[in-house]
Amino acid sequence: MTTRTTTSSEGRAAGPAVRLGVDIGGTKTAVALFDERDAVLARATAATPAAEGAAAVVAGVRELAARVLAEPAAAGTRLSTIGVGTAGVVAPDGRTIAAATEALPGWAGTPLAALLEDALGAPTTLLGDVQAFLAGELAAGAALGARGAVAVMAGTGIGGAIAVEGAVLRGGHGAAGHIGHVPVAAAEGHRCPCGAWGHVEAVASGPAMTALLRREPAHAAARDLRAVSAAAADGDVAARTVLRRGGGALGAVLAGVVNTLDPDVVVLSGGVLDAGPWYEDALRAELAARALPLLRGTRVVRAALGADAVLLGAVSRAPTR
Repeated sequence: MTTRTTTSSEGRAAGPAVRLGVDIGGTKTAVALFDERDAVLARATAATPAAEGAAAVVAGVRELAARVLAEPAAAGTRLSTIGVGTAGVVAPDGRTIAAATEALPGWAGTPLAALLEDALGAPTTLLGDVQAFLAGELAAGAALGARGAVAVMAGTGIGGAIAVEGAVLRGGHGAAGHIGHVPVAAAEGHRCPCGAWGHVEAVASGPAMTALLRREPAHAAARDLRAVSAAAADGDVAARTVLRRGGGALGAVLAGVVNTLDPDVVVLSGGVLDAGPWYEDALRAELAARALPLLRGTRVVRAALGADAVLLGAVSRAPTR
C-alpha cells in the first residue's frame, strides 16, 4: 500500500482531488472522504475526547483524517479541502469557535481552521453543525433545489439553520438560525439551558420534556425521552400532553420564521421526532394554524441524508484549491 504523510499534503502524488468532511459533536466525531461526485470513499468515527479539552479534540480529528487518507480508496489522491461542521457557534469568518457549551469544555476560542490547515495542509472552513446539516440537505437531500430553507434539529437541544437565496446564513456573530432560543408563550416561566427564560428549547427538547413529565408523581422516575415516548404509546395522557406541548411550541416558533422568511421548505430532523406522532403532529398543526394564509402550503419534510448531511454539507461549502 502506498505510504503517505498524515500531517501535510506536501509530498503526496498529484491525483484526483478528494475532500474531507468532519462532524464534531460533544460525544462523537466522524470524518468522511468524498470524491468530486460526492461519493464517500472512506469514513471513520470515534468518541470525542471532550473532557480532555480542545487540543485532544483536534488531535482526534487528525487521527481520524490520517485513518481515512490511508485507506486503499484514497491511494493516489490529493486532499483539496476540509469542511467542518461542529458543535458550538462558529465565528462569521468560518475560522474560529466563537462560543460553545460545556459539552465541549474549552472549545470556545479554538482557531480550529488554522490548526487543521497546519496539520493536514488543505484549506479549511467551519460551519455550525446544524448549518452544515442544512447545507447537506440543500446539496443532495430534502431541500435539494430550494433557494430558501429552514432546518430544525430537535434532540438534546433545539438547533436550527436558515438558507436564503441558496446561501446558509452565518449571521453577524455566527449564530444565525438558533431557533431553539426564540421566546415562545408556551415556555414562559421555564429556564432554558442557555440561562435565559422562555426559550422554546425549555419545553421542546428531549431533556426538557422529560423533566416536565417528571413533575407528575406517577412519572417521577422517568429518566429520558424514551420513557416519555413509552408512556405516551401506552396511552398516558400526561406524556402525550408533554409531547404535544413541546411540538406545538416549536411549531409556533417555526410559523414565525416561515412568516418572516417565506422559505421553500422546512426540514425537520432529530431524535425527538421518533418519540411518536404527538410531537410532530402538534408541530405541523401549530405551524399551519399560525402561518400566513399564503404560506400554509409551505413544504414541511423530514431530513433525507441522516448523519451524512453534516459531513456533505461541510465539504459542499468549503474552499477548494
